[in-house]
Amino acid sequence: MTGLSSGLKAQQGASVTGVIALVIGLVVAGKLLAAIVPAQIGDYQLTKMLESELHEANQERLSAKEFTTKVDKQLQINADYDTTAKEIFTFKDKKVGQLAIHKQYEKTQNFFGNVDIVNRFEGDIAPTAAE
Repeated sequence: MTGLSSGLKAQQGASVTGVIALVIGLVVAGKLLAAIVPAQIGDYQLTKMLESELHEANQERLSAKEFTTKVDKQLQINADYDTTAKEIFTFKDKKVGQLAIHKQYEKTQNFFGNVDIVNRFEGDIAPTAAE
């Protein structure tokens, strides 16, 4: 009887509940990463594209309307068909050669069921940042 009780005291390892909790935690973390990381990368790429287009527009002295048209065309090339320039940014300065914009938009990703993750992006892109 002594050998049996000493064997139970020496037993180590995770319980079934602990293993299930770990698996659920890893799945939730994976789903969160799958919803957040692509949106962050997309915003980084969009910001770089807008900075580049803004720089070119100010160099070529394009009007605000011409800049918006150029960005819309670039969004179509990038296969972002459901988004237009007017949904992404507003102008802070419409002077030719000094265009400046304020980027503000959101991306929604379904997490599970009726729970969504909303990523909101906002920031200024000034002519000095584009030069």
